[in-house]
Amino acid sequence: MTSLIAPHGGYKNLKSFQMSEIVFDLTFEFCRCYVDTTNSSNTSYHHNRQADQMLQAARSGKQNISEGSQTSGTSKQSEMRLVDVARASLEELLTDYKDFLRLNNLPQWSKDDARSIAVRKLAYLPNRTYTTYMSYMSNPQSAANCLLCLINQANYLLDQQLRALGKDLVDKGDFKDRYKQIRKEKMLDQGPSHDEFLKQFGLKRLENGQVVKDE
Repeated sequence: MTSLIAPHGGYKNLKSFQMSEIVFDLTFEFCRCYVDTTNSSNTSYHHNRQADQMLQAARSGKQNISEGSQTSGTSKQSEMRLVDVARASLEELLTDYKDFLRLNNLPQWSKDDARSIAVRKLAYLPNRTYTTYMSYMSNPQSAANCLLCLINQANYLLDQQLRALGKDLVDKGDFKDRYKQIRKEKMLDQGPSHDEFLKQFGLKRLENGQVVKDE
């Protein structure tokens, strides 16, 4: 029997959510140290606004993944839309970190840089948290570059997730499709008993549903 409500939730076990949560936590630390200059003598509206935008983008990344996971039971399409929003939010955050490096005349590490490779390898450690990467937060250059690596990894995971969701939607359908299938299965289950009832009165049901005399 087809299940009407598809399995859903469990977002904390998603690699994409775990990585996005680390990105959010480290972005909070980054803004506190290098962007949000509230307690500095050279505080400006621009700096505070930039910190707010970066934190909002980071939060949108992880929140939309969790919300998408929760709503997937009744709508895979809604889950895909929310995951796509998460992907777009992290892409916005990626641009913010690139801008930070460029505007502060700091080098951006290439993907083949030994430091970038070292950051990416940390993704394979068990029980990772944002503290796993805290050694990279000691200066703005390494902090921003570390987060670029992490966001790229999160985006890769989200791209994989979106492809899997699309395939699942095509193969299994959405809530409406499952509802129709369950109704069909229920009618088929009831079919034989209904036919036996008609047979008692010398009647039969045609394939098109019409009831006629059984001659």
